[in-house]
Amino acid sequence: MAEGDTILRTAKRISEALAGEVVGTRTPDPRGRAAGVGRLDGRTLLGAGARGKNLLLDFDGLTLHSHLGMSGSWHVYRRGERWRKPSRLAWAVLLGESHEAVQWGGPTLRVLRSEQLRRDPRLRGLGPDILAPGFSAAAAVARMRGADQRRGLGDAVLDQGLLAGVGNIFKSEGCFAAGVDPWTPLAELTDAELGDAIAATRALMERSVLGGRAPAEVYRRAGEPCRACGSRLLSGGQGDGNRTTYWCPVCQGSSADRPRRR
Repeated sequence: MAEGDTILRTAKRISEALAGEVVGTRTPDPRGRAAGVGRLDGRTLLGAGARGKNLLLDFDGLTLHSHLGMSGSWHVYRRGERWRKPSRLAWAVLLGESHEAVQWGGPTLRVLRSEQLRRDPRLRGLGPDILAPGFSAAAAVARMRGADQRRGLGDAVLDQGLLAGVGNIFKSEGCFAAGVDPWTPLAELTDAELGDAIAATRALMERSVLGGRAPAEVYRRAGEPCRACGSRLLSGGQGDGNRTTYWCPVCQGSSADRPRRR
């Protein structure tokens, strides 16, 4: 699933290519027409932004809301450049003077009036956006203290209602960078430890926004040696969604009774 760093990079690319331009639209796949993309035809794109894993394109009174889920994507091309996916499957095409932004798939694509967006429960229910300019780790810690303190840290940081933007990659990599066992219940972490884990996750995601590459110290490396200590990395399903967590039992001080796979 696209995480907050990917969505923020996408927003920046679309803004650089199309912001300030009157755009045309095409909807090769009928799902784009059902989403109301045609309502944006002839409107000016004022800018693109990210809210957690949600991409928001502002068209002065109307907003295109996209959530990519596990399989969706946005690409930006120069006009006439060959697309990397079949054109007939594109849900939305935004046409500018020299560039075009193309969207395929995902669970959410819809056009909302700006006042609808402000009231939308899916967006209002999000926790602090970990990549927002004014992000406060202390505010995120306070939000987490209102959750079930029996939840493991790795499970809690994936909850978009507590902390928006983090996915499975940065859940694992952030806990590793902070040296914290992702299975530790929130109740057993001090505010400082919790804040350090959140800050480490944000720092990794910020670097990914700039460099375009996510870290790979532990993610999808179960059974391989830890690059820091040489111990065999572990993985296990965590939380109600059984999302796979990766960790080093030595560097992160993991208890021997954690569920694990090699």
